[in-house]
Amino acid sequence: MALIHKLLPLAGSVMLSMGPTVAGAQAPLDVPTLKAAIDRNLTSTYPALDTLYKDLHAHPELAFQETRTAARLAGEMRRLGFEVTEGVGKTGLVAIYRNGPGPSVLVRTELDALPMEEKTGLPYASKSVVDWKGKATPVAHSCGHDLHMATWVGTAQTLVSMKARWQGTLMFVAQPAEEEVSGAKAMLEDGLFTRFSKPDYAFALHTAPKPVGFIGFEAGPITSNSDALELKFKGRGAHGSAPNKAIDPIMMASRFVVDLQSVISREKDPKEFGVVTVGAIQGGTAGNIIPDDVMLRGTIRSYKADVREQLLGGVRRTAKAVADMAGAPEPELRIVEGGKAVINDPQLVAVTEAVLRSAYGSGVTRIPAITGSEDFSEFVNAGVKSMYFFVGVYADPSKTGGATLPSNHSPFFAPAPEPAIKVGVGAMSLAVLSALAQGKAANQP
Repeated sequence: MALIHKLLPLAGSVMLSMGPTVAGAQAPLDVPTLKAAIDRNLTSTYPALDTLYKDLHAHPELAFQETRTAARLAGEMRRLGFEVTEGVGKTGLVAIYRNGPGPSVLVRTELDALPMEEKTGLPYASKSVVDWKGKATPVAHSCGHDLHMATWVGTAQTLVSMKARWQGTLMFVAQPAEEEVSGAKAMLEDGLFTRFSKPDYAFALHTAPKPVGFIGFEAGPITSNSDALELKFKGRGAHGSAPNKAIDPIMMASRFVVDLQSVISREKDPKEFGVVTVGAIQGGTAGNIIPDDVMLRGTIRSYKADVREQLLGGVRRTAKAVADMAGAPEPELRIVEGGKAVINDPQLVAVTEAVLRSAYGSGVTRIPAITGSEDFSEFVNAGVKSMYFFVGVYADPSKTGGATLPSNHSPFFAPAPEPAIKVGVGAMSLAVLSALAQGKAANQP
């Protein structure tokens, strides 16, 4: 029988109604008291989190190479009393803390960095360079995963310090290869939800180029589906002065890029999000030579499964039509499935939103789904009620003089560690506590 969750304000507290307790009463979640306890704990523990953050920032590692990073986190979690298993999904780790009967709550962080140069000029900036795809490549934490990890450890420490206030099981997961949207799947295929059991709830957060104190989320889709497009048009080469002797693949590629947009403008419901972008066209060697073939690469983004199928169908149909019109051979089309849209559970969002608003006020807000993608969706689609939210990381945006704040994946992305980590730890700790307070999960006997 499903449990019913209701939110009732009670003198600064949030009431989580879960049906009658053994005594027939419903105890409120006293958010102000919990927030004060979290803040006191962070006053003493933040210096160690700052050291951890700056160490991780200075030593980034790429997808499925995060051995140093994972070992660093494993040591932190063992010191807190978690049971730690390393090497889950290649370089991932799982940390379990049992504190009596109650729900199981998963908190996820990512381990990997990006193959790009950092240009922040920070004293702890990354100077790492690795061999990536046969080329010496700089590596940097320009997406905020280092801040996520410090927040993850800080949340674990906070919840352990408050263990007298809750019961249940914490399942802290450090996932590899989020930037390649493949690490979550690797962990699931390695038995994440069979070796360690499936949690009742799951949370993840992400940095955003917003002021500190911003906490954004939405019920339903919060990120997009992502698919990669690889398409080769095969023609017949000839001299540029005699195009009649050729089947021109550059003409086909050009027509495809333009005609494909009619799927967006004339077939897709204009109220629904959907984008197809061709970001690379490679073919030919000289201006007077028509090549034999041309390769196109692009990305396909959507929120809803039916829109995704409509876009994929349009890509296939347009590619074939363009080749048929040119009298060319069948093109080679490859769709590489990426991350699915993260769908936040509306009920979990409603409960958590009330708690976060009580703690952080007007900074807590609902936002439109972003067009980026990530693979936290793998955990959601495995049947776990989940919530994914964003936290702001810039301490004083007014000092930019109105300039756009550097976004994730910018070489100048530079969060303000202390205020951002403290808000992240506070928000995530309260989110977990609110889920633990909801009692035995509906899918348990």
